[in-house]
Amino acid sequence: MHTHDGTTHVHAPEPEVAAATGPGAWHVHGTVLPGNEPRDLWIGDGRVHADPIADATTIARDAWILPGLVDAHCHIGLGPQGPVERDTSERQALTDRDAGTLLIRDAGSPSDTRWIDDRPDLPEIIRAGRHIARPKRYIRHYADEVDPGELVTAVERQAARGDGWIKLVGDWIDREVDDLMPLWPDDVAAAAIARAHELGARVTAHCFGEESAAQLVRAGIDGIEHGTGLDAATIALMAERGVSLVPTMVNLENFPAIAGRAEERFPRYAAHMRALHARRVETIGSAVDAGVPVYAGTDAGGSVPHGLIGREIELLAAVGGIDFALGAASWRARSWLGRPGLVDGAPADLVIYTTDPRRDPAAVRHPALVVLKGRAVASPTPHGA
Repeated sequence: MHTHDGTTHVHAPEPEVAAATGPGAWHVHGTVLPGNEPRDLWIGDGRVHADPIADATTIARDAWILPGLVDAHCHIGLGPQGPVERDTSERQALTDRDAGTLLIRDAGSPSDTRWIDDRPDLPEIIRAGRHIARPKRYIRHYADEVDPGELVTAVERQAARGDGWIKLVGDWIDREVDDLMPLWPDDVAAAAIARAHELGARVTAHCFGEESAAQLVRAGIDGIEHGTGLDAATIALMAERGVSLVPTMVNLENFPAIAGRAEERFPRYAAHMRALHARRVETIGSAVDAGVPVYAGTDAGGSVPHGLIGREIELLAAVGGIDFALGAASWRARSWLGRPGLVDGAPADLVIYTTDPRRDPAAVRHPALVVLKGRAVASPTPHGA
């Protein structure tokens, strides 16, 4: 196209995404992130193929393609009052899937969700068993509640229920103190983490405050959830040891409301929660800058809605940039959890967009097509819009 000043503008091809459902032999063409060059991928028998498949139907051209999104802190089978019925768990999983989340690290659930493993239309779940907490020191009906002397035994129990992860509750409000306090003595926490490692499991922990995160990182933990109380020394040790951080930025937005509900009875705790919220971006940003491996997780389940992975990516982009945020919710998170990206022979888990999410982070909330285990899902209703 020639303009009045004699210059020529070359228009990029218009992205095309066709309606498709179910399993099939598919062909997709587009920029596969984190790369910059267009590629062709073929999908057959539930897997990605680099070589053409005869008679494959083209379902995307000149689009942007991400390896299936990861919600690394999600609770399938959990509601505000504890475990939920199977049909509710199914709706949770479908909501996450339609938002592009195809791999979930379930960070604690009281429900048995093993039946999901047999459903080709539902995301893969990597489980952490049930939360482990002390009696009356966490949300009712959520956790395997034990006294400190029983923590190692509880770790053994939940290791058998999980898929290589254990979830501890590291701190919660102590009503007698009116503040966040660690749940476990140092030696007990260290023994529990060591036992989990003997069983081949990694350990992560819910930590809002300063003391619990420092304690558990020193004790050899593998991950910290939320991490709003991380200080410079703890961040440095996490970076040195490769301890992961899943900040759940979506859930951190709820801290002011939590503080408001607690203000009358627990003013010290409320002030602490507001302070943690006020410096959350600085705290998480310091961890990113230090090289702590940070991944995306929404904390869906309980009181947080499912399907908000796009919003989580947007909030992480405000901390570390969009390329960082997309990797934290896709290719880097998949590698961390031992799952491949879009390489020849890998499971065909991918999300397709008609807008480059690197240029418009909000686009990640509007996938044009989701392909799970080689099954195409019709254009879903956006979540968190």
